[in-house]
Amino acid sequence: MAKIKSAFICNECGYESPKWYGKCPGCGEWNTMQEEIKESVKDNLSVRKRVSAYSKPVSVTEISTKSEERFDTGFSELNRVLGGGIVKGSLILLGGDPGIGKSTILMQICCNLNNVNILYVSGEESLRQLKLRADRLGVNNDNLRIMTETDAEIVCEEIKQEKPELVMIDSIQTMMINGLTSSAGSITQVRECTNLIMHTAKDYDIPVIVVGHVNKEGSIAGPKVLEHIVDTVLYIEGDKQMSCRILRAVKNRFGSTNEIGVFEMTDKGLQEIENPSRMMLSGRPKNVSGTCVTCSLEGTRPILTEIQGLATQSGYGNARRMSTGFDYNRLSLLLAVLEKRAGYYFNNMDAYVNIVGGLRIDEPAVDLAICMALISSLKDTPILENAVAFGEIGLAGEIRSVSQAQQRVNEAVRLGFNKIVLPYHNAKGIDSHGAEIVGVRNIRQAFEALSE
Repeated sequence: MAKIKSAFICNECGYESPKWYGKCPGCGEWNTMQEEIKESVKDNLSVRKRVSAYSKPVSVTEISTKSEERFDTGFSELNRVLGGGIVKGSLILLGGDPGIGKSTILMQICCNLNNVNILYVSGEESLRQLKLRADRLGVNNDNLRIMTETDAEIVCEEIKQEKPELVMIDSIQTMMINGLTSSAGSITQVRECTNLIMHTAKDYDIPVIVVGHVNKEGSIAGPKVLEHIVDTVLYIEGDKQMSCRILRAVKNRFGSTNEIGVFEMTDKGLQEIENPSRMMLSGRPKNVSGTCVTCSLEGTRPILTEIQGLATQSGYGNARRMSTGFDYNRLSLLLAVLEKRAGYYFNNMDAYVNIVGGLRIDEPAVDLAICMALISSLKDTPILENAVAFGEIGLAGEIRSVSQAQQRVNEAVRLGFNKIVLPYHNAKGIDSHGAEIVGVRNIRQAFEALSE
């Protein structure tokens, strides 16, 4: 009897080894090696291109892009993240936590594209379940065809015959190729199904949106090579207990990866939020210490956000540090600067930081607002309600300049804030639009300006 050969494949980077490792030699992650049956994939896939049909080289000057068209999804926020809409022949991977709204936004796109022939393939839900969701979201599109199938080869054959203008697959982890012995959702199945769908999309110039599950770390389940195959990777972020949803691109061959889209989850599906700054500041407490408003930049969009800080006496030997929506290591660095350079001591205080609204901000420009909120809580001194602060803090305690300062000032003034505290070098040449501009050089100057 022939011996069945197996291999161990890392589900993070796709590294393949004949034996198991606790730590992947390729990416260094622990407990990511999974056993898969070794087989010749190319022999089992009859739809692979043959060598005799390879594409001929073409001069770059002969390639025309004038006929490039993008599908308007009906969501200006989604179009912004995609770079203007869905490009024909592109493969888009949409990821997010369970229940975050992936299937909902796909069905709403089907509702908006009434004049586009759409094929919706579901491997997780029945036709009745899909119809119930369509009725709830008000989808009444005669050009929408729904198919419940998990065989990737059958799906690709249906695409070749019907040639729809847009294909949606929910989800890639349920797709499988019968020629492979591994189960659906395994590394081999996910990789090969994605490859098969990608070749079909490119051959017939049909855009495909693929839903991908995420693991407990929040990344797309399956090998990392899955994100390299597709053209665009989108993530829907947000706390399921809150209504705000952030759509972010981590890879985009047809646009910027710095833009975000802001949505609100309602009983009618995802609704666009055209003014996220106003939503983030709704319900802000007044005359309370430990809160400060800042302006962060997400791509080309300035967003006003409330920063909350809390400093309280520690009941243990080691003080606790916790942050929500902000990098923990960056928080520790800022606390060290406050103690060493500014004279505000937190060594026996528990420190907590929260970014209100479910946003996650990695931009250094919010450093100043983080420190102001913590000092305000430490001294129990409220910060002015009509003030906004932004700026990067260096290890010497200096306030360093940030990019796009004028855009941040414009957004703050538009929402009624009339005092802006910013780095001294950014204050030069700023159009204040009637607001008071205060340029500061260090942390103490900033707090004095904000607590007057």
